Amino acid sequence: MVAFALVPLLLAGSPLFALAAPLEGLTTTASVKGVPIFPPINSGILCQLPIFQAICAVVSKSSAPKTGVQVTTAIGVAQGVSDGSGAHRFPVKYASAARWAASTVSTKWSFPTGATNASGLPLACPQPLVDPSSYTEDCLSMILYVPTTLKAGSNVPTLMWIHGGSFIAGSATAPGLDGSNLAIATNSIVAVIQYRLGALGFMAPSGATNLAVKDTINAMNFLAKVVPAFGGASNKITLAGQSSGAGMIRALLATPSASSLFQSAILQSDPMNYGFLNASTQVTLQSTFNDLTGCSATNTACLNKLSLDSIVDAQVTLGNEAPFIDPSTGFAEPIRPVRDGSLITSPLDLTAAFPSVNKPILLSNVKNEAGTTIYGMFDGDASSSSFTQACQESLGDDRTALVQTSPFYNITGLADTRVPLELLGTDYQWRCPTWSLARSWVGKGGKAFVGVYYTGATYPANNGVAFCLESGSVCHQDDIEIVFGTVPSPSTAQAALTKEMQTRYKAFLTTGNPNVAGLTPWTAATMTDVHAHQLGGTPSPSGEVPVGACDPSFWGSAVQYDYQVYGI
Repeated sequence: MVAFALVPLLLAGSPLFALAAPLEGLTTTASVKGVPIFPPINSGILCQLPIFQAICAVVSKSSAPKTGVQVTTAIGVAQGVSDGSGAHRFPVKYASAARWAASTVSTKWSFPTGATNASGLPLACPQPLVDPSSYTEDCLSMILYVPTTLKAGSNVPTLMWIHGGSFIAGSATAPGLDGSNLAIATNSIVAVIQYRLGALGFMAPSGATNLAVKDTINAMNFLAKVVPAFGGASNKITLAGQSSGAGMIRALLATPSASSLFQSAILQSDPMNYGFLNASTQVTLQSTFNDLTGCSATNTACLNKLSLDSIVDAQVTLGNEAPFIDPSTGFAEPIRPVRDGSLITSPLDLTAAFPSVNKPILLSNVKNEAGTTIYGMFDGDASSSSFTQACQESLGDDRTALVQTSPFYNITGLADTRVPLELLGTDYQWRCPTWSLARSWVGKGGKAFVGVYYTGATYPANNGVAFCLESGSVCHQDDIEIVFGTVPSPSTAQAALTKEMQTRYKAFLTTGNPNVAGLTPWTAATMTDVHAHQLGGTPSPSGEVPVGACDPSFWGSAVQYDYQVYGI
């Protein structure tokens, strides 16, 4: 199976995928602006590679269940297990779908494909660089984590977690996603879900769009049916997710037909710079994918005979070629939700009128979102010429000129420009577009709380990047185990932040506000000041993160995001 373009960037320094030369040797297109070198990090793929399996293996409490439990739901008897942690675990298939057809919600309780009892965990959805024995096409499953103290009538909230992985990788069983501790600490039901990935979720040959988005809608419909039996309230579902999982939530926030299914949302490290694909780009990519399969869009027999290997191979080829077919796709997430005008009706960005909103949202980033990419790309110092080339390949000449003459990314006299380059990547891809969304959200009637993690726990996929192991670094994904309370041997600072975030999440799930007596006040964002709350680290005098280049007069105005440049 052919490796896709993102992997060399993530594994720079690995003998299997080492870059043949410094940045100058990368096969990118400086002449096509908007092809980014700041991709979101794809942990799902890395943790399936043989060389990373050892460091990604996290011994979870849930891996050794001790006793069986049963709960009678509206669709049958749910069988689960208890491992003595104070939470029960229930794996279940929430929906089914024929290949490239819309999914339908399960009408009876059943184990995930491949599981023969309640101890079995879901197989992943098909994805590249993974042993085929670890995935199944019939993958629309979730795991419910339920505190043992709950019973029918408790009416507690449910947190539905959507995993990341650039929309092409990941699973409900990825490292750190054991929801037991989070469920207990928040006194909620935690549901960690899977959805169709890559071509199977976004490239239906018929032209049907956003199948994976519809999968997540069906996950909410399923939860509304079953959570009352476990002690949950069907009208108290909060969505939470990281990276492309947060991007999926943004798609759901832009889907009017899904609005009644959840009450609030938590978006961690969403690479909002990309925006949704527009319909014309989707049509172009779809046509290319159909050609790669060798089947016509109407030849159902041919399409059904395609092996999963051949589908994933065609998807990998499409991902590699997409930025050259249409530069608005970028390298990191060329396959992603599309604003089709029927399901997803708004871009939720600065390119169009922002719709009226009323849900509370919590938006967070980590201090060094681009750390893994930049320090994985450069083994040593990055020269000023490398900084310029990196900017040109990601931003194009016009935006590069504005960046280089600004006071925010000053490289004058620097022998190593990795620090300003990492800051630029973090601002451009993640932090500043997130803050732009917060301002727009508040301006149209919603409430938003913005935060930045200054303490994290190195996620397994980041162990190979020395920068991410340094004290004070918080790289993309390093917030996951903090939130879930799954940090192995946490430090005092990590344990304290885990307790704080779980306390704040408990309040947010209940009230839509993360403020709790005894914790530093977290000021809600306004249209003029997002009041980004510092999470962990050495407290700043104000308790807030400096605005820097995320001032609306710079990013989003003087220097545009990709979604503005390409009108997507």
